[in-house]
Amino acid sequence: MEIVMKTQAVSETQLDIEPLINTYGQAILRYCHLLLRDYHEAQDAVQTTFFLAFKKGRITGEPAPWLYKIAYNHCIDVLRKRKRLNSYLDKEKNLVKQSYCMNDGMSDEVKVALGKLSPQDRALVINRLIDDMSYDELAQVYNVCSATLRQRYLRAKQKLAQALREQGLEDAHG
Repeated sequence: MEIVMKTQAVSETQLDIEPLINTYGQAILRYCHLLLRDYHEAQDAVQTTFFLAFKKGRITGEPAPWLYKIAYNHCIDVLRKRKRLNSYLDKEKNLVKQSYCMNDGMSDEVKVALGKLSPQDRALVINRLIDDMSYDELAQVYNVCSATLRQRYLRAKQKLAQALREQGLEDAHG
């Protein structure tokens, strides 16, 4: 994936976005893709994420939680806009059946099971399991205390295990 952002002279107070794109671009793309379940929308979401990051300016501390927070909020907005309930459910069923454009190393069964989770639960599971984010980092992304996130994650993991069991994968352990 190549993200092209042309900028004029960058002042000292603005964020130098290119190193962030090089470091986090693929991870944010995978994250958006798994949330939105549409590769092209995910590409747009990544560009919007980095545009918003550039627009907001310099940050202090670790940039990953900040970028994931921007990506999460944007993806949720996209899903809300897409959510004319019947057409959304039909599209979800079709997207699960389609092969994914991005090779993320996940089996189709896991993708289908993730698709059965709410976008919020799916985002939390992806951040915790795939992106290996700590609860402190997740607290920054979701603006929720880490104890609450542990509970949400436990419930989401149980839902994922149940979805895998429903597919006949009896050894579905979280």
